[in-house]
Amino acid sequence: MGRAAHIESLSAPSDPGPQAWWEDLLDHPEELQVHIQERLASILEERPPGAAVCSDAHASSSVLLLLGCGLSETGCRQEGCIILNRRSRLVRQAGDLCCPGGAVEKGLDSVLGRLFTLRPFALGQWPYWKSLKKRCPGKAHLTAVHLATCLRESWEEMRLNPFKVRFLGPLPPERLRLFTKVIHPLVGWIEGTHRFVPNREVERIVSIPLRKLLDPENYYRYRLYVDPDVAGHVDPTPRDFSCFLHQDGAKVEVLWGATFRIVTLFLERVFDFSPPDVSQRPFVPGLLNHTYLNGTRTR
Repeated sequence: MGRAAHIESLSAPSDPGPQAWWEDLLDHPEELQVHIQERLASILEERPPGAAVCSDAHASSSVLLLLGCGLSETGCRQEGCIILNRRSRLVRQAGDLCCPGGAVEKGLDSVLGRLFTLRPFALGQWPYWKSLKKRCPGKAHLTAVHLATCLRESWEEMRLNPFKVRFLGPLPPERLRLFTKVIHPLVGWIEGTHRFVPNREVERIVSIPLRKLLDPENYYRYRLYVDPDVAGHVDPTPRDFSCFLHQDGAKVEVLWGATFRIVTLFLERVFDFSPPDVSQRPFVPGLLNHTYLNGTRTR
């Protein structure tokens, strides 16, 4: 069942109405980055729900919500974008859009984390680092390890140069629903043009302009059907989820699930934007089967 089967039925965008307060901000990358840092700094004062937190960095995962502007390789030339990976058929959740990242590697990521706290690098240049390290050394250590993890994984997955990423701040932890895992999202910015080289786990790189993500007309329902072969392990009832649709050339990309929640939480914290109610919107179908749950990785 193709995801684009119902694209023809999608309604045309409505009049965008009066200019939003963030319109000018999107046209000024430096001001935008400062604004994001200031908004995300408030998260440092929050105490996340106990069920969604892993106090041991070595038993958790982290992902990088990567932003940038002027990225010719992704087709997002003049405006701020969120840059995501499209997962290949070799891995779980094939075809989904995701942030680069993965599980913490004990030892290696602790060493890399200390490196990134030095003045020339990501955490060393973050204006809130010294304050966090002084007030909450445990949280500072976790942040450094998680940043090292997602930057290391970003290098492996898409050849993102970790030394050119500007750290903008953390987002609250996110618990996956289909898989038992808690992930820690961190937000970063890559300057200028960058040639991404996806590895075998990534089908391609997809960039989505922030302006489109902030348009309520681009949000729909994602109806997930369950293949009979996996119905014995998963509730077979079709379920609807909120999703975002992005026209990327001839392709239509569907952003949903944990990455959707991470992105929309970022939009809420930074731009005071919440996705609209999509209960009456057209739907795009998806299929949960063995390939989606397990991938087709071969030895």
